[in-house]
Amino acid sequence: MSTDTDSSLTTSGTPIDAAPVLAATGVTVRFGGLMALSGVSIAVPAGTIVGLVGPNGAGKSTLFAVLSGLLRPAEGRVQLLGNDVTGTSPQVRARRGLARTFQQPELFMGLTVREHLVLAHRVRFERTRLWRDMIDPRSLLPPAPAENERVDQLLELLDLTHVARASVGALSLGTSRLVEVARALATRPDVVLLDEPLSGLDMRESENLASVFRRVVESDERRVSLLMVEHDVATVLSLSSHIFVLDFGELIASGTPTEIRNNAMVRSAYLGDDDSVSAPSSGERT
Repeated sequence: MSTDTDSSLTTSGTPIDAAPVLAATGVTVRFGGLMALSGVSIAVPAGTIVGLVGPNGAGKSTLFAVLSGLLRPAEGRVQLLGNDVTGTSPQVRARRGLARTFQQPELFMGLTVREHLVLAHRVRFERTRLWRDMIDPRSLLPPAPAENERVDQLLELLDLTHVARASVGALSLGTSRLVEVARALATRPDVVLLDEPLSGLDMRESENLASVFRRVVESDERRVSLLMVEHDVATVLSLSSHIFVLDFGELIASGTPTEIRNNAMVRSAYLGDDDSVSAPSSGERT
């Protein structure tokens, strides 16, 4: 198994481009005397789902903070679409094609599902109108034709059409997470960071959301990529084309689901030896 993210990754049998959609190279983060990340490098190609796993304290959240612009590394760099964004803010990265979700859905309780998607679309494409929306929420409706079409597509893709006019405050946790994913996609991102998207969901809700992630990557004409941090390792194995494993701030393994599943050190430290982890990989993307 290789941890060389510059040349060894593949997706659907195709070598990764020299400039992946999102990459971190040699990222090091220190909190006082604590080394949170030590020379970590990962790469996310276009149109794929990539997993990031490791135990609590491994550095996953810190790496997400670096990738999204919430934290600047002591060393290393972050590239988005081949451009160095290491010193840029989260807002700049969002405008350049990066979106993310959070462990706890961060939604506006007074708005409907549809209004969340409309606002998100305007954040990226109609910022002048967005400021007017914030002052007078009645300007949210009606959206422009192109905006309306994009929102309708996302509502259908994520099976949210039936709750489009519902206030998000009345939704279940599973549906709220779908809304957050839809809101991220409404900005037409190139890559979405998913921070423990299955946390708190029951089995049915988890399976539904996992199915949505597959549909999103397979149906999006812009080949959106998903980078997912998730404690449900079995789901990560079934969804991802490539997986990175962190431990104590270091990248200890990188490979396909099959390589990760068969890595003795990873199995012992993170995955265990139970059948739930080594179940047949019929949904595996290779």
